[in-house]
Amino acid sequence: MTPVVIDASALAALLFQEPGFERVATRLRAAAVHAPVLLKFELTNVALMKARRTPGLAPALFTMLAESIGQRSDILWHDVDAVDVALVAKATGLSAYDASYLWLAGALGADLVTLDKKLAAAIE
Repeated sequence: MTPVVIDASALAALLFQEPGFERVATRLRAAAVHAPVLLKFELTNVALMKARRTPGLAPALFTMLAESIGQRSDILWHDVDAVDVALVAKATGLSAYDASYLWLAGALGADLVTLDKKLAAAIE
């Protein structure tokens, strides 16, 4: 299986069927999916913001959240090196959050799956 690191933009699109989710699904086929622990918090915030906008969907949103990042998840979770992430962020102009995904992809020798334009540009 090919290792890939997924970021919040890509997993949120996949989970909530947002634009670009088909592209993400294709990239994840036959892949070992990795992510920094940070992704749990970012995806939780996405679900919370959606639940606040549409309170009636909160139970379904939180169920999807639990299934995507909970114990049944196939994501392999990693801590990141804070100093290395800060160096990547400084060198690229990314936030520390986005640099965490980029650093992990580099540390694992993995592709990064993202729909974030600024993060994608930093890869090239």
